[in-house]
Amino acid sequence: MGRRVAVTRAETQLGAARRLFMAAGAEVVDLPALVVTPPDSWGPLDDALAELEDFHWLVFSSANGVEAVEHRLLRLGRRLAHRPGGLKIAAVGRKTAARLEELGAPADFVPPAFVADSLLEHFPVSGWGLRLLIPRVQSGGRTLLAEAFAAAGARVVEVPAYETRCPQGLPSAALAALQQEQLDAITFSSGKTVSHTLQLLQAAYGSDWQARLRPLAIVSIGPQTSERCRSCLGRVDAEADPHDLAGLVQACARALEGRPLRAPR
Repeated sequence: MGRRVAVTRAETQLGAARRLFMAAGAEVVDLPALVVTPPDSWGPLDDALAELEDFHWLVFSSANGVEAVEHRLLRLGRRLAHRPGGLKIAAVGRKTAARLEELGAPADFVPPAFVADSLLEHFPVSGWGLRLLIPRVQSGGRTLLAEAFAAAGARVVEVPAYETRCPQGLPSAALAALQQEQLDAITFSSGKTVSHTLQLLQAAYGSDWQARLRPLAIVSIGPQTSERCRSCLGRVDAEADPHDLAGLVQACARALEGRPLRAPR
């Protein structure tokens, strides 16, 4: 690739993205745009986990949700790997499924495309009469899964399992790269990374924040993130397909193909 790319991820999740971009020949500038924290209250999740035997499916849409559930189960002396025999697990996304594998609790169903809509389209059984538990981000996440399953006759319990908040500011390396126009592209892996990056840029540059992104290719991991890019940033130059980190790297390469190098070497 031979380009300098800003990667916006959670502070604790930059490593995997960095490795993939570097393997493709990119120079990576970390731009942490999320801080993963506990929800305001563990009560709803703990109450649901205490009744885990009463659910038919546990539906994860992120690895953060997997981590939160495993963390709370361990407090009860339990693990996802030793879940009730009648409980099946569905996972949206390669990373979510991989984390479940690592915990010894492989998903029973992973949709072919790494988006919630694909899970709904390809879910292996009718939702009628099922009881589903959906751990999700406290704010800013989509309620599509819960609404669609409920409309299909399922009894859905949707609980906050974690929250993603905005960091206090941009790291100095990212500020310098933006200020000196040393970036070729910026990638986004969720709607919140878009919103938080906008907030961070406004705090750093005021009304001049848009000028920092104007020369850059804007690359999104999937449809919902692209929608947020358009509404907040006015455009998106490429979208990953498949909607995962490997697809994001490929989309970035496509977006930069033929573009002149922006970053001084």
